[in-house]
Amino acid sequence: MFTTRPELVGTFGMVASTHWLASAAAMAVLEDGGNAFDAAVTAGFVLQVVEPHLNGPGGEVPIIFAAAGAAPRVLCGQGVAPAGATIDHYTSLGLELVPGSGLLAATVPGAWDGWLTLLRDYGTKSLRDVLDRAIGYARDGFPLVERAVHTISMVSDLFRDHWPTSAAQWMPGGVLPSAGGRFRNPKLADTWEWLLAAAEAAGADREAQIEAARRAWSQGFVAAQIDEFCRAEFRDDSGRAHAGVLTGADMASWEASYEDAVLTEFGSWTLVKAGAWTQGPVLAQQLRLLEGYDLSYVDGKPAAETVHLAVEAAKLAFADREAWYGDAPDVPLETLLSRSYASERRALIGDEASFELRPGSPDGREPLLPKHILSGPSVLVSDPTGAIGEPTVARSGVTRGDTVHVDVVDRWGNMVSATPSGGWLQSSPTIPSLGFCLGSRAQMFWLDKGLPNSLAPGKRPRTTLSPSMALRDGTAALAFGTPGGDQQDQWQLGFWLAHMAGLNLQEAIDSPMWHSNAFPSSFYPRAWTPGELVIESRVGADTLEALRRKGHQVVDAGEWTLGRMSAVARDSAESTTGGLLRAGANPRGAQGYAAGR
Repeated sequence: MFTTRPELVGTFGMVASTHWLASAAAMAVLEDGGNAFDAAVTAGFVLQVVEPHLNGPGGEVPIIFAAAGAAPRVLCGQGVAPAGATIDHYTSLGLELVPGSGLLAATVPGAWDGWLTLLRDYGTKSLRDVLDRAIGYARDGFPLVERAVHTISMVSDLFRDHWPTSAAQWMPGGVLPSAGGRFRNPKLADTWEWLLAAAEAAGADREAQIEAARRAWSQGFVAAQIDEFCRAEFRDDSGRAHAGVLTGADMASWEASYEDAVLTEFGSWTLVKAGAWTQGPVLAQQLRLLEGYDLSYVDGKPAAETVHLAVEAAKLAFADREAWYGDAPDVPLETLLSRSYASERRALIGDEASFELRPGSPDGREPLLPKHILSGPSVLVSDPTGAIGEPTVARSGVTRGDTVHVDVVDRWGNMVSATPSGGWLQSSPTIPSLGFCLGSRAQMFWLDKGLPNSLAPGKRPRTTLSPSMALRDGTAALAFGTPGGDQQDQWQLGFWLAHMAGLNLQEAIDSPMWHSNAFPSSFYPRAWTPGELVIESRVGADTLEALRRKGHQVVDAGEWTLGRMSAVARDSAESTTGGLLRAGANPRGAQGYAAGR
């Protein structure tokens, strides 16, 4: 089949990410003797600079990783709702949803502590080693991608009229930056240099420096500046100005944590995902529902029946996400991922497209849905220009965001999959003393009481961020993921099905993608369109027509628009290929690249 580039194959190390500069920086760390954890942290910080419309220092990062020879683990770099983030406070402001932008939407920033915790416990490099390249790009400049410029242009009026600190940062002199032009963020470089100075004042010990930098962030200058800034009022997506509730005390009381991964077996493969505080288990649910079906690919393209079955499985799995997932103690995840429950749900998949949101009743429990969903769908307007599924900024100018991704495997067998996000330049006003803004992940909470994903202090929002790993015969063999909000685990499904059908990593990434919008978005204003199927036209006219005949409301997304997948893999040392390393990256948008040797 046609591919845009070769699958990379080597023995030393592999990196794949959503931006070429991050992949190059991570590969340089591997070449300098660092391991996969050092490389992933380096890439994570570079991505905060070079894809500022998709993530930033004020955001978050869930990480799935496996040290060589060890079981996979999850590192939670997702901050929690502040102590003042109560349902009563938000509803007293006349809100029915948490706004999608502004200070009310902020959770505790988790990315800094998440990356530093990984570096401390599994890396080998110093903090300066992994930050130097990001500081260099922030200080000296980097080529600003066209999509970032487009994002700034879409929110330029908001910046000028209501967020003057963002206008000063992203539109210097009141002028939009140019695509491909050299852009700088010296204030962010200053912030990182201040943190490094605090780290190195702790002495020469690597771990002591990292611990000092963690404290300097959560209990020092950064936390103090965030606390002060959050007391001001700024316009948000509600159309009104609100102050935030995040405080320095919230930051001081939170730190990144480790937890067990969710493992789901599929023959010789075991899918590895984070828990139900993410949407990650929906990928396992979809695969459970699809067991036993003939999911064929011809010349690298999915058959119409493959797409139909996958979409109908997605509708059922994501309906369960709405009813059951959240940072709650009683999510019936074991049942949701069981074959017996999947068998019951599979009976709902018919020959025609479904138009209902149908959560199940695991263990006989009745599903509960927020009143916003029960009142019926508010239509999501799909953008045929190619921005479908990448909710960076809606055509209405409503600020949304997206995500980045990085995968790394090294010659020792360490493997990392991370999906950083949040703190987008359009998420909330720039904090001028720090050079970055806060995230807006709290928009994913509901303001109804008694739901698994109801807003509560100290709780994690049910995030769309969903890195993936897979074991083969019990050993970490594949790390993959994509940005894309609610679409992440649908595009990953397409990649998985293509790869299991025999396509190599790059072929599976290049294979035509699709997703359904037939369930509520996790992003404000939580819209959805029953029956809508968005798909790349490269599947072929006959396939599109066959899907229309089945009743799907098909939206032709164009040829190369959906997904920003990346992946790395490691063959078994006992295989005929002797433990070769592999990588592939997304060609769409001309940003993602893999590197390795």
